[in-house]
This record gives sequence, C-alpha cells and structure tokens, in this order.
Amino acid sequence: MHLRAKPWAANWLSAHSDIVITQEKATQQIGKWQDLFNNRQPIHVEIGSGKGQFILGMALAHPDINYIGMEIQETAVAIAARKSFDQVGKLPNLRYIYGNGNGVETYFKKAEVEKIYLNFSDPWPKTRHESRRLTYKTFLKSYEAVLPDSGEIEFKTDNRHLFEYSIVSFMDYGMRWTPEDYTLDLHEDEEKVAGNIETEYEQKFLAKGQPIYKIKAHF
Repeated sequence: MHLRAKPWAANWLSAHSDIVITQEKATQQIGKWQDLFNNRQPIHVEIGSGKGQFILGMALAHPDINYIGMEIQETAVAIAARKSFDQVGKLPNLRYIYGNGNGVETYFKKAEVEKIYLNFSDPWPKTRHESRRLTYKTFLKSYEAVLPDSGEIEFKTDNRHLFEYSIVSFMDYGMRWTPEDYTLDLHEDEEKVAGNIETEYEQKFLAKGQPIYKIKAHF
C-alpha cells in the first residue's frame, strides 16, 4: 500500500542520515555495515519494513543482533525511523535503508547478512507481475548472494496464494525446511508463536480472524 506523502519526511531523513541510509550511500557501504553499529554482531535484514513495528520490536527484543529495515517508500521509512527515534532514541542495533530491495547484493557482500525477513509482502496476484513477488527466483538469487551457506529466509503472509506460490518457488530453487519450520496458522500454534513480533498488517489481519502463514526456508 502506497502511503500519502508527509511534508516533513524528506527533511527528517536528511537530518537523521546516521539512522536512515540512502540507497546511494548503502551501495558504498558494502562490506562495511558493522561500522555503523556499536557492536559487531550478526546482521538481520527485513525487506519491506513498512512503518517499522516489526523491526523495532526485534531490535528491542534481541540486542545481541544488529537489524536493518529496508523500505522503498520515503514516507514509510521516515515514519518507521521517526517512531523508533521518538520512542527509544538512536538504538545501537537498528538502522534503516531508504532503498529498493531488488538487488540486495549491491548493498551487502556474501555472508554479511545472516538472516532475511519478508513480512506481508505485496502478493502481486496477476500472473504478468510474478517477477515482482519478493519470493520470485531472481529475488531468491539476490538473497542467496548476501546470506551465508544455508542462510535463512523467514516469510510471513496472510495471503494463501502467495504462501503456496512461495513454497513452490523455494522448492524449485532448492531450498529446504523441516515440519517445525512452517505453519498454516501461526497464532494457533503455541510453540511457533512464542517470541513472535507482530507487524502492523499482522495485527490487522488477526483482528479479521485470518490465519497467518509462516515458513523458515534455508538455501
């Protein structure tokens, strides 16, 4: 969903360039992302972080991991970063990229990222738009290029068709998972929902009684 432009967004992002990294700067940061954090520890990336509820929650819950939220919409990344900053200040383990998630290998080198999150991605339901889905094979190739061997993608969605499509896409690409790595109704599984950080969309769909699908797939 495209958000209405906020007149303050551009100026706020410019004034907080140490928190939100522009796409141009991000491409120059390849191999050096640890320099932007207080501690050298594993880096996890969320592609399509929206208003940032998930990535902020993860950063607060896991201070031993460095998090990066990537978002292509200026308004969304500005809302996410400002909300985070206003609530807790500049977190030592949270940064954002205002940039396109297509081609993450232009931002990170091999094994620089330990894990990638895809949360409630646009389903692009029309067949002619298949290549835009974040679980399409060209995106998987990009993720593989920045993750370590056997690196993990964690994917959540409310869209059954997109989930089924992604399962096939993962399988065709040679990715694997165990029965413990997926669920067709996350919030009805006490074991799998433990420690789950909800996104804004997740809360919206839960309120409507829709199941949330989740899988952790490994290259």
